[in-house]
Amino acid sequence: MEPLFEDLRSRAVACPQRIVLPESTEPRTLRAADRILADGVAQVILIGARDNILQAAADLNLTHIDQAAIIDPTDEAVMEPYAELFYELRKNKGVTLDDARRKVQDPLYLGCLLIKHGDADGQVAGAQNATGNVLRAAFQVLKTAPGVSTVSGAFIMMLPEGSPYGERGIMVMADCAVVPDPDAKQLAEIAVLAEATARNIAGIDPKVAMLSFSTKGSASHERVDKVVEATRLAREMNPAMHIDGELQADAALVPSVAASKAPGSDIAGHANVLVFPDLGTGNIAYKLVQRLAGATAVGPILQGLAAPVSDLSRGCSDEDIYKTIIITCNQAIAKK
Repeated sequence: MEPLFEDLRSRAVACPQRIVLPESTEPRTLRAADRILADGVAQVILIGARDNILQAAADLNLTHIDQAAIIDPTDEAVMEPYAELFYELRKNKGVTLDDARRKVQDPLYLGCLLIKHGDADGQVAGAQNATGNVLRAAFQVLKTAPGVSTVSGAFIMMLPEGSPYGERGIMVMADCAVVPDPDAKQLAEIAVLAEATARNIAGIDPKVAMLSFSTKGSASHERVDKVVEATRLAREMNPAMHIDGELQADAALVPSVAASKAPGSDIAGHANVLVFPDLGTGNIAYKLVQRLAGATAVGPILQGLAAPVSDLSRGCSDEDIYKTIIITCNQAIAKK
């Protein structure tokens, strides 16, 4: 396992968090959960019928799943407090108590309600569910963190050994997963949250570059203006963060180019957090870096929710789920 994840795993073991896995009979999820329990990384909460979960684990020859807490959403007595909580949260949207009782049968919603109720610290899902379903439950139950209006997705990029970019070959890129066309305020929030992800999860000293097709006024366009304004707003939101923009990608990363295009900038040429002006750019860029440079992409790490909920790709591996649980634990620790 990469040094970054060794560090994150050690931190999680030292402060175990309660992580909900609502896709409780999915084989990759169960194998990852079994490993998490064996390694003492987290307290695992599985949602579903106990007999079904234990049988699925036995079929996979797993030996630690019986250490997990198992919550059966068909147990009406257990579910009632969560139904009442959902009703209180959504009654102004026309939700009745009977509606709420039906909704808690959905493991994605129940997992978020466990967190909201104080009975869990984070959730990992998406091996079987679409991103929209994972996020919808999180938005309706947990909402965004105080002072935050935008949820975004960051990727930690671990570059091949010897790469001159990033810090110890580690970079953070955002938003690559959620907001198609952020306005200046949303883009500023994405930058502030990505800076925190870089510091708290990636373990690097964040140097944030707000990317554009212009460097310091080399081009004139409303999309450039948006990045300039977002940079200003991000500085207001977090005066302590090290940030500069607008910068082209080469000016952000290459010292010799930075010296020519952005002289005097302490970020240009040294950036390790790249904030993209829109989702199209960010999503394409991280995939190109992953495929052409042979980088390892970890994420998306969802930023801005009141509590950590992590979304998996439906093509994820056991290892991906294991690492995502570790990241979710560290997000929960950072919020305490």
